[in-house]
Parts: sequence; C-alpha cells; structure tokens
Amino acid sequence: MQKQALKINAQVSWVYTHELDSTAIFYADLLGLECCRDEGGARIFKTGDGAFIGLCQAFEDRVVEPAGGMISLVTDDVDACYQRLLENGLQIDSPPRRLDQFGIYSFFVRDPNGYVIEFQSFER
Repeated sequence: MQKQALKINAQVSWVYTHELDSTAIFYADLLGLECCRDEGGARIFKTGDGAFIGLCQAFEDRVVEPAGGMISLVTDDVDACYQRLLENGLQIDSPPRRLDQFGIYSFFVRDPNGYVIEFQSFER
C-alpha cells in the first residue's frame, strides 16, 4: 500500500557563501531572480512557483562546498538565457547542447562560489 505524500508548499535549495553581497548581485542582476526575502545574512530568490534558491552567509560549521552539487533551472528558452549571460560577461564552458540520454537541452555556468547552475529545457 502506498503512503500518502506529505503536503509540501514550497522548496528552497540553500547554498552558503563567504561573500553574500556579491553572490546576491549574481542571482539578482545577472540571473534576474527576484529577492523575495532578505534577512540580512540570508536571502531567498524566487525561481518559479514554489521554488527558491536561498543564499546564506557561511557561519559556525556551515561551509561553502560546491563540489558534487548542482542547481538546475528549467526554462522554455535556454538559448535566450545563454545569450543574456554571455552579454553580461559570464564565463560559460560550452554553448547549449542536447543531452539525449536525459531528454534535455542545457548549458552550465558557475556562480561566484563555484556552484554549478544548469539552465535546461525538457525535450521529452
């Protein structure tokens, strides 16, 4: 028998930084995300209905550790996102490409802390 799913209203993916202000500029100005909550040492940016990226100034035992993680942002226009980031001078490893094994079209960029941000669209 399948258990009833928990009622989840939203989701926040948190990343830690040593430079909150410059990282917030990346997410707000370069990616164009709305900062919907600013608590001084932590800011939350809306990526879609019920989905958010949280930035937090590293403190106590919190570490900035981008290895092994990735934030994927789903969009209907990967090419427009790619152009915008190029025009803003961001270093992008390669242009958008199709990954048939996953049924997506995407490209990757890194935030100021080294976290990988993927822009992708579903093709199937």
